[in-house]
Amino acid sequence: MKRVRTSELVPGMITAEDVYSYNNQMIVPNNTELTDKIITRLEFYSVLAVRINDDALPQAPDLNQFDLPSYSQRIKASKEFKEFEQSFLRTTENFKKNLRSIVDDRAPINTEELCSNISNLMANQTTTISIFDMLHNMRQYDDLTYAHCINVSLICTVFAKWLKLPPSEVDKLTLCGLLHDIGKLAIPDNIIRKPDKLTADEYNIIKTHTLQGYNILKGYKNINNDIKESALMHHERCDGTGYPLGLTGDKINKYAKVVAIADVYDAMTAARVYRGPLCPFKVIGIFETDGLNKYDSKFIMVFLEHIASTYIKNRVRLNNGMEGEVVFMNKNALSRPMVQCRNRFIDLSKEPDVYIETFV
Repeated sequence: MKRVRTSELVPGMITAEDVYSYNNQMIVPNNTELTDKIITRLEFYSVLAVRINDDALPQAPDLNQFDLPSYSQRIKASKEFKEFEQSFLRTTENFKKNLRSIVDDRAPINTEELCSNISNLMANQTTTISIFDMLHNMRQYDDLTYAHCINVSLICTVFAKWLKLPPSEVDKLTLCGLLHDIGKLAIPDNIIRKPDKLTADEYNIIKTHTLQGYNILKGYKNINNDIKESALMHHERCDGTGYPLGLTGDKINKYAKVVAIADVYDAMTAARVYRGPLCPFKVIGIFETDGLNKYDSKFIMVFLEHIASTYIKNRVRLNNGMEGEVVFMNKNALSRPMVQCRNRFIDLSKEPDVYIETFV
């Protein structure tokens, strides 16, 4: 048996334990063969790693051997994506140095410089959806904590504009995203990278990264309290199933609620070793099924509506093999829009067995 990070799981692996969420809800039973949907659900519940049976461990495929959807191919071949990727990698390396100096040496936090780095990444994007396209198609960075923080910050920046927040609050939410996981750098590396199953005590130590992040930031007078509370509360859920405090509803900082959505969305849509980026409509579907009671409705609905609407007029392939264009969003079933396939209109909200498989 072997412990595998959720980000490195591959369909075909078989679980060697019952997998529970942080509030002891069973997510996947023992001896279950993993599918793409199950792996994405594990990301939704912030499961860090899973113990799997290595008797017949499938080989992780090289993503380059597959014909990626033309949607992904077009983005990766574009000049804009190549420029964004290089800029992203430079920004991530600088951010890594800054974060380490903050954690290790309590160096000053230059908030203007941090916000400027994110602004520069967005500067050449003509539409908000291009940022999501770029992020969905990025190759995995060697140290995921730093890249993930930048991804979440970019999503938070766009999200803040969808919420029509004033510029000062947009900058604040940008910083909330950048610094939300700083506490992970205070967790011993031998626990973060442990190859075997974590003990209950070790899982509890990893869960302290929220409190660790708050403790790192609390001594900085130039860091707004909302940013500190976002580091503390971004794993809280409105139904009380989150951690570290099990807070509910209005007791959770509103900025932390926004970061929580961006945090989970980034984890679920990232490209994996066995596939390109996950279709956002699949992610929206998981939020609709499992998440509407976990996230503040005034935030999650704005987020899902904008994400879904940005893909109107995109060509998609359905699970029955038909291809068509997304032409209308169903407000009560955002993951199941109306699709025009040649001269036929398919309302996916009325076709329970048909769903969007991928972009084409």
